[in-house]
Amino acid sequence: MSVPGSKAIVINTDGLYEKHKTIYARSVKGVFDNWRWIMVWVTQALFYGLCWTSWGGRQAVLFHLVERKFYIFGMVFWPQDAIYLAVLLVISAYALFLVTAVGGRLFCGYACPQTVYTEIFMWMERKIEGERPARMKLDAQPMSARKFRLKALKHALWLIVALWTGFTFVGYFTPVKELAASVLAMSLGSWELFWIFFYAAFLYLMAGFMREQMCKYMCPYARFQGVMFDPDTLVISYDPQRGEPRGPLRKNIAADAPKTGDCIDCSICVQVCPTGIDIRDGLQLECIACAACIDACDEVMDKVGTPRGLIRYSTENALAKRYTAHDILLHLLRPRTALYTAILLAIIAATAWSLATRIPLKVDILRDRSTLYREADDERIENAFTLRIMNTDEAPHRYAITVSGIEGIAIVGERIVDVPAVSTKTLLLSASVAEGSGHKGSNPVLFEIRAQESSAIAVREKATFFLP
Repeated sequence: MSVPGSKAIVINTDGLYEKHKTIYARSVKGVFDNWRWIMVWVTQALFYGLCWTSWGGRQAVLFHLVERKFYIFGMVFWPQDAIYLAVLLVISAYALFLVTAVGGRLFCGYACPQTVYTEIFMWMERKIEGERPARMKLDAQPMSARKFRLKALKHALWLIVALWTGFTFVGYFTPVKELAASVLAMSLGSWELFWIFFYAAFLYLMAGFMREQMCKYMCPYARFQGVMFDPDTLVISYDPQRGEPRGPLRKNIAADAPKTGDCIDCSICVQVCPTGIDIRDGLQLECIACAACIDACDEVMDKVGTPRGLIRYSTENALAKRYTAHDILLHLLRPRTALYTAILLAIIAATAWSLATRIPLKVDILRDRSTLYREADDERIENAFTLRIMNTDEAPHRYAITVSGIEGIAIVGERIVDVPAVSTKTLLLSASVAEGSGHKGSNPVLFEIRAQESSAIAVREKATFFLP
């Protein structure tokens, strides 16, 4: 609705958002490409294979949500061990900070799941549709039987990989062999079905379509990485002193012709970039440090007969001050990296010590709140307790239960309990004292649960005993 006499205000939104352009990354061979594929094989062998690995008669790595137990090789973690999850996150954060301070976005370029699966999906795309020119030509063509066949085959393979990945992901939360049997019997539970298809759809979308958009617009790491960089951080760098001014390679150049740098402006470094940037414009947040441009440029330098390293891993100070490789290595150890390393090693050492000395026994004691106390036939005062014993060891144990804290206090009834391996047993027990042994009201007492097979496996828990 317009107001009489008012002027319309028109806001021009053209240019606020750049139209997405499909990136047709060219394949490249070289040292860093080999390292990327090594990381693809290592990470995927671990991911796809670890859930099928057995350890002690069970799945080696299993986060069993139904049983509320996490099995990691020979260790069993319970919900009460959530502190170790927090410590793991802290260790991961500091490790990322250290790697970023030393080598920039190495994690993004070689181990990030988005990078790894994009690499796998792009490999399938190249095998089916061809190299960069062939893919560009195919997409420009109208739909035909050949184009439909190639596109359908590509997407079918993408979906197969995505579904298998989703199945594997859920196999870490539901025993994978049981999950496979449920799939074959078509009797999957609702939550397993949801997460398999959700994870598959997410992977299919991110690695098949969004690719660089995930890195450029959605990943928060790209946004805050700058605060972890400094002038001595190794990043993918173009050497302008050596490369500029750019110019095509020419033969029989006149002696008075202006000289050009080593960069022949072939733009192959741009064509191989999975995020579509020009590294010659300097470091950009879109750069994931995959080093494809280094392999491409080195290949061109070999062909034109000039030294490699026009694009290389270097630092801001190294380019400005012309550091040698030895100087760069010396500057990698600096206060920031030393601090990160010290903190990381200290946390890892403390966690390792905690895990090594962890007692495989947990106890919860809850006093019966419905009745403060009761008087037994022998005129002793009794309090009822609920005792929950969690044997986190992979061997069964027999535990002896004792109580102290008030003179003459004793357990009424069963004092020995057997608990199978990696299981919980709940029992009701009572403790009694002679009337007048303690003071009126609440009295602190201490329950001790000790394994008869090993005196080192013992836990003491505080409780309260009420007297009239």
